[in-house]
Amino acid sequence: MTHIDAGAGLDPVHPVAPPGTPSTGLTRAQVAERVARGQVNDVPVRSSRSLSEIVRANVFTRFNAIIGVLWIVTLFVAPIQDSLFGFVILANTGIGIVQEWRAKKTLDSLAVIGEARPTVRRDGSSVEVPTSAIVLDDLVEIGPGDKVVVDGVCAEADGLEIDESLLTGEADPVLKHTGDRLLSGSFVVAGGGAFTATRVGREAYAAQLAEEASRFTLVHSELRTGISTILKYVTWMMIPAALGLIVTQLVVKSNDFKGSVARTIGGIIPMVPEGLVLLTSVAFAIGVIRLGRKQCLVQELPAIEGLARVDTVCLDKTGTLTEGGMDVSALRMLDGADEEHARKVLGALGESDPHPNASLQAIIDAYPDSEEWRCVESLPFSSARKYSGAAFSEGDGQVSTWLLGAPDVLLGADDPALAETSRLNEQGLRVLLLARAARGLDAPEPAEGARPVALVVLEQRLRPDAADTLRYFADQHVHAKIISGDNAVSVGAVARKLGLKGAAVDARRLPDELPEMARAMDRATVFGRVTPRQKREMVGALQSEGHTVAMTGDGVNDVLALKDADIGVSMGSGSEATRAVAQIVLLNNSFSTLPSVVAEGRRVIGNITRVATLFLVKTVYSVLLALLVVCWQVEYPFLPRHLTLLSTLTIGIPAFFLALAPNTERARPHFVRRVMRYSIPGGLVAGLATFATYLLARHHYTGAGALSAETSAATLTLFLISMWVLAIIARPYTWWRIALVATMGVAFLFVLVVPWLQDFFALRLVGNTMPWAAVGIAAVAAAALELMWRGVDRRFPA
Repeated sequence: MTHIDAGAGLDPVHPVAPPGTPSTGLTRAQVAERVARGQVNDVPVRSSRSLSEIVRANVFTRFNAIIGVLWIVTLFVAPIQDSLFGFVILANTGIGIVQEWRAKKTLDSLAVIGEARPTVRRDGSSVEVPTSAIVLDDLVEIGPGDKVVVDGVCAEADGLEIDESLLTGEADPVLKHTGDRLLSGSFVVAGGGAFTATRVGREAYAAQLAEEASRFTLVHSELRTGISTILKYVTWMMIPAALGLIVTQLVVKSNDFKGSVARTIGGIIPMVPEGLVLLTSVAFAIGVIRLGRKQCLVQELPAIEGLARVDTVCLDKTGTLTEGGMDVSALRMLDGADEEHARKVLGALGESDPHPNASLQAIIDAYPDSEEWRCVESLPFSSARKYSGAAFSEGDGQVSTWLLGAPDVLLGADDPALAETSRLNEQGLRVLLLARAARGLDAPEPAEGARPVALVVLEQRLRPDAADTLRYFADQHVHAKIISGDNAVSVGAVARKLGLKGAAVDARRLPDELPEMARAMDRATVFGRVTPRQKREMVGALQSEGHTVAMTGDGVNDVLALKDADIGVSMGSGSEATRAVAQIVLLNNSFSTLPSVVAEGRRVIGNITRVATLFLVKTVYSVLLALLVVCWQVEYPFLPRHLTLLSTLTIGIPAFFLALAPNTERARPHFVRRVMRYSIPGGLVAGLATFATYLLARHHYTGAGALSAETSAATLTLFLISMWVLAIIARPYTWWRIALVATMGVAFLFVLVVPWLQDFFALRLVGNTMPWAAVGIAAVAAAALELMWRGVDRRFPA
């Protein structure tokens, strides 16, 4: 094929190659030979961490190391009851590994379903193969929306325009000619062609850039960042408290060595919020599994959290609100043009494009090609240009040039055909203009002076689930913005049919400055005639105003906006390029899956906030008790077994159920502040009340069994206060939440009344005065908690 250079800065125009034998590609024997030599695209596509990485991440943690050392010491110096905390940690770690392994298998299976299958030419036939099956020197065919999966050299080009912005940052598409180099990671925006693979596997450009990266990457996660921040401060709080406790119990108090060690460990262990990280990982993993059952591929796990925080969702109309297919509903002739001739032109235009979009496919279905017409020159459609064109040698030898595209782009502002177009757009119909060009396709402005011939009226198919999904977002106070390359009036009509209110704006009239664009976007809902670059700028404008933006799309013109959005959502049937950059891929192409993703994110955020408060109340009161013990120079009130029992009943078991429960509460920012504003007052009240009971018991009890009785009274107070914290965290109540709290209370009562459990946990309430005093102190503390937490809500709103 020879190339007609359109000149610098002009649109590419290509003559159609003369008939001939196309390159047949490699033979089967040549492919087998290259596979045997290892010249195959064997870069592993990892959708998640490997099993060894999962095990390492769950086992080798800072807090597991601390607890592991203390557990080993406890096994030597104390009864097995005091070592229970170690077995609990083993169980928790095992649960974390199993759940993340299940999530990994779900991700891997979905990644295989959603994996692109490039087309290669072998033995003269075009076949689809997995990306990993491409070998060196394969002839790979590409069209609009296809990603260049390996490096190569262009062998065939038909108006081939490549976007390399994901690699180079250069936004303008690059016109490629035969012999030009193609880099993996770029994608086709217009035209088509084929290239010969020159570097495959780890030698390819994109593979070198991403050698250490995988799909298991962490987009910004406020939960993970917040928990890391909390754990950092907890570590610094633990060090002085633990050192003081060790000195007090082993040096200042001349107690039995083994007993002192056990009580020292009993003071250190509850400072560690070890289950918090586990439950966060489990909550994310179960979210992935739940969404996987709905054919939703979450390529980056915290994207579940991110979508729940979104307050603005930008929707591309085609493929998101409407189904991909269209139907020609009418052909309206202009200025008395010959309809039969127009039908032949449309049939020929359809045949001239080897990679038709949805609009042209509808025309191909409606108008068959005339065999007498031969295409001699073509101008592929592009989103930036808004039209395509071709020159034909008609049956009588006459050559004519035709354009097909947006009427408001091809016609002057005063053309009477625009009035008819507007009327049709107001009915939600899409309109294309067929025009006869007065200039050649290689002219600087091919559309200048074009004569309108006919309006092609297309009817779009609305997705049956679109209206309900938009209604869900409105109910959740998430603003929807329709961003489309189509006519604004037409898109506005579609939006109204789906119940979406708001003004429709032609994006060509939007200001270029970011602040002014952001204000204009706040005032309107629907935007038409948006170019791919504008989509990206509009996402940036919304983000500049503090909005968390999700972008949905399925076309190649959505790629840059999807990449820049806080959360990119692609349809499974979308182009390979969009699936590659999106964090969430809806493999079933169902827009109605999005509410499920939002719900999962809200479940994770809301529930982890709840259970984080439980864990950190324990950390605060544990540190406070250690400091009070150091200051008063008394024995630490608890053995490890007591705090294992309390943690299991008031935190461990309830937190597991609360973390996985349904939760539709809207996600709110400032995770650390929201958790700590409850945890600090809760922990202070629990610690002070417990220590008050302990000091009171020390004055009340005397004799050999005094320390055991004092510990039992303090344990009762701490349990009751912790139960009240749990009761507050469990609100709003449902039957199962009430049953959960009640079951934990009954379990503790069971320990107090069953003799062998009393002995096992060293809990025996002595007399009536001190136990009832412990209950009274706990009741006062519970009332103080209620007042303090209500005050916190008023003075420090989230």
